[in-house]
Amino acid sequence: MKSKQFKTADVTLIAIAHFVHDVYSSFFAPILPLLIEKLGMSYFTVGALSVVQRIPSLFNPLVGILADKISVRYFLIIAPALTTIVMSLLGVAPNVFVLGALLFMMGVSAALFHVPGPVFIRHLSGDKIGRGMSFYMLGGEFARTVGPLFILGGVYLWGLEGTWRLTPFGLASSLVLFFRFRHMPIAPGLHTKKAESKGLPRHLLRFFLVLLAITFFRAIMKSAFTTFLPTYMKTHGASLWVSGASLSILQFAGAAGTFAAGPISDRIGRRRSLLIIASVTPVLMWLFIISSGLWSFIMLIIIGLFLFASSPILLALVQEVGVERPAFSNGVYMTMSFFISSLAALAIGAVGDRFGLTTSFKFAAIIAVGGIPFVLLLPGKK
Repeated sequence: MKSKQFKTADVTLIAIAHFVHDVYSSFFAPILPLLIEKLGMSYFTVGALSVVQRIPSLFNPLVGILADKISVRYFLIIAPALTTIVMSLLGVAPNVFVLGALLFMMGVSAALFHVPGPVFIRHLSGDKIGRGMSFYMLGGEFARTVGPLFILGGVYLWGLEGTWRLTPFGLASSLVLFFRFRHMPIAPGLHTKKAESKGLPRHLLRFFLVLLAITFFRAIMKSAFTTFLPTYMKTHGASLWVSGASLSILQFAGAAGTFAAGPISDRIGRRRSLLIIASVTPVLMWLFIISSGLWSFIMLIIIGLFLFASSPILLALVQEVGVERPAFSNGVYMTMSFFISSLAALAIGAVGDRFGLTTSFKFAAIIAVGGIPFVLLLPGKK
């Protein structure tokens, strides 16, 4: 039987692995203004690159099936090293095609890491799944706070094409993870006997259709910030450092939001927590658009607290509802999340090319309201 004890040390180790991976995976947006200038890309091309980056997410259910049947500890170990290498080479990409290939490889690495990760967290968290997912997501969100500063520091020291020198840090971290994780008993048997059946269980179909709609409306707003915020700030007169720092501020607040959201949802319920988030975030985004100066950064902090808070709640929901096939269910969710996020980035980029990024941000804030009624269709009590 699964222990009800929350295994803090093991959960923290996986959260650290998440941190290492996502520090490097967050390099693209901060240097995007420089890449646009170097390669002459349009906003639509940037959105298309986001699609390329997320194409491997189509195979997340397959990774989930493997994770339900075999030991996949080495996925967690190898993924940070692979992401480190390809993302440190973005600055030396001579054209859009090479840039796209590097981002595609990063997408493969992200799939290998993010599908089994939450499943392990679930089984190490006992009856405090929300808390465990908050630990896990804290690693990812805090990484995206550090990542922009890390890559911009590399650009400052060595120039855009010298950022490959950041590679050793990530490789060393994967080596440490290897020696710590190689004997960790992350083994087959995380699935129940019912998991032997193929495909998506019928009772999960309605849940995932509702989740699909919620993910779409959430992704419109989130993609606008995570992909285009530095570029948006630069078009409004901010320097490259201030533009990158704005993303770090947003992500730092997001780390705090994700860490608090899981335990809160354990107490007041997943649906109620998501309803508050879905209702508040579009209003906050609109206030950010009309603000300026210091108020813009204050709004970014408040937005970060709410915008990323839904991540651990949704992961906890997927693990609770999809308990028969946890890794496969998580793979389906990650596929929806990554693929819809890429389409959202493409839409934001297309609107930005035609009407400007300010209009595309307003478009995202208005569209995001549509997620509220779908939250009401989610399961209530566990």
